[in-house]
Amino acid sequence: MTRPRRNTAIRDRHRAIIARGKPPCSLCGEPIDYTLPHLDPGEYVVDHVVPLNRGGADTLENKQAAHRLCNRLKSDRLDGGPVLRRSGSLVRPR
Repeated sequence: MTRPRRNTAIRDRHRAIIARGKPPCSLCGEPIDYTLPHLDPGEYVVDHVVPLNRGGADTLENKQAAHRLCNRLKSDRLDGGPVLRRSGSLVRPR
């Protein structure tokens, strides 16, 4: 079974909505520099809380801000991947 193609207009709209509030990385809790260039490890990317290939929806409610590197380390894990705490905090930010 193949998945339908994702709508890029909706993707871009969700990306802009999330970036508007300038939230910190949902995975490590550190601030995101929203001006970094594409492919920089610290750049802003949108992460699916429940990955699409694990049954997650491509909806705004299932998306969160993350650093590119943090998102790569999380990969498609449901548990959030390795605990990425640069700040030393023991609590995963929500």
